[in-house]
Amino acid sequence: MRYEIPAPMLAKSVPAVPDPTKTPGGLLYEPKWDGFRGLIAWDGENVEIGSRGAKPLTRYFPELVEAIPELLPGPCLLDGEIVVARGSSGSERLDWEALSQRIHPAATRIAKLATETPAMFIAFDLLAVDDEYLLAHPFEARRARLETMMAGVDHPLHLTRTTRDRDTAARWLAEFEGAGLDGVVAKPLDQPYSPGKRTLFKIKHARTADVVALGYRVHKSGSGVGSLLVGLFDHEGVLRQVGGVAAWSNARRQELIDELAPLVERNAEGEIATAEGERSRFSGSKDVSFVPLRPELVLEVRYDQLEGTRFRHTVQFERWRPDRDARSCTYEQLDTVAGYDLADVLR
Repeated sequence: MRYEIPAPMLAKSVPAVPDPTKTPGGLLYEPKWDGFRGLIAWDGENVEIGSRGAKPLTRYFPELVEAIPELLPGPCLLDGEIVVARGSSGSERLDWEALSQRIHPAATRIAKLATETPAMFIAFDLLAVDDEYLLAHPFEARRARLETMMAGVDHPLHLTRTTRDRDTAARWLAEFEGAGLDGVVAKPLDQPYSPGKRTLFKIKHARTADVVALGYRVHKSGSGVGSLLVGLFDHEGVLRQVGGVAAWSNARRQELIDELAPLVERNAEGEIATAEGERSRFSGSKDVSFVPLRPELVLEVRYDQLEGTRFRHTVQFERWRPDRDARSCTYEQLDTVAGYDLADVLR
């Protein structure tokens, strides 16, 4: 018996926790875990871990491959999230950076990180048990089977908590961010598993900040602004790059070249200067140079969360702020999130 790993079921963004009375069959709410989506197939002999993008993750998480046959009661196909937790007891939280470092080409590095930053798997759906596929069953039935199967299963495998109470879900949205979680997911109870379709609802944190335009990269077509790099001043007055805005139309990219031209930094010969952008483990040999701008232009952006000193995801342009002084764009304006122990979320 070999399980066919389907494309994962997806969620569409909604601005607030949805009302269960407006969805036929009602809703079940879950915390939204900030990790790698993982579909685990354990056929009784082999373990395979598939990802959202159909990339095999099996080799990167040997500690999970070892634990799954020992802990699960029998062959099954699970949907869930792979996460890494860091921090001392009582103040643990999810660590996206540590998780992202687990994807490494060297086997020796993988083995080392499996010990230093071991992963957990948070199960939230059951797609098959033994030779019985459950995709056509309503989620309420799949969840009941999952709870039965996961009863007594120990770390590093966990069953995500759920609630049918909308107010509780709203409280989770606010509190669990302190443990590094990403929001809340609402799932229709009477729906089958629909691979690749956005039939679930996700509610993520959304905030705004005033940031300084510090440069731009030319679009991959070779014409127009591809992305606008933005920054914030730290407590020492140093302008730090915190992210980028990239959702421009073709026409708008060309307009921005002209609008930003007066702010472009030039060398002694009057030629447009270039600067080297920050590199990450994901940039590889990619050109990260950009055209620097005098730090005078302020814009308001929407973001979901901060990871270290940078925005976790690409930010969204909201509006220009000609009324704001660039030096006032500091980290101090950002919302602070009260800490929350990940162990309490897992319980």
